[in-house]
Amino acid sequence: MKIREMLKATGFKGKALITVGPNEFVSAAIQKLIENNKGALPVCNDKDELVGIITERDIVRKCFVRGTDFINKKITDIMTKQVVIATLDDDLDYAIDTMKKEKIRHIPIAEGKRVVGIISMRDVLGFRYEETQSEIKYMQLLPKRPIFK
Repeated sequence: MKIREMLKATGFKGKALITVGPNEFVSAAIQKLIENNKGALPVCNDKDELVGIITERDIVRKCFVRGTDFINKKITDIMTKQVVIATLDDDLDYAIDTMKKEKIRHIPIAEGKRVVGIISMRDVLGFRYEETQSEIKYMQLLPKRPIFK
């Protein structure tokens, strides 16, 4: 199944994409993460092009663990600059495999350099769970046949 199909099935199009700029302060990213109940935000420049990603993990590991002052830190100072992406036409299995291999929980969905969405491992697992539940219910409607004749 394509990522596009998953997003369509889950009504993802209606959700607003929340991004942050590289020159904003980390405190702005923290506020957006909290207000929108997100674990990661794509970082986009003035042209809405993806230039990085900032996650809760980035903030904790690069700001709080070192005991440094994060109040004056800009997002560009701590964001992940090499971002793994997926496209709408990628298979959902690609996103799952990539997140597992890279040990990440969020993957931006891009069309060219523009971000059109972001999915998390939780989104994918929830979708796959629903898919499996539907299959199980459907399978229970089939007539029972003996395994051996």
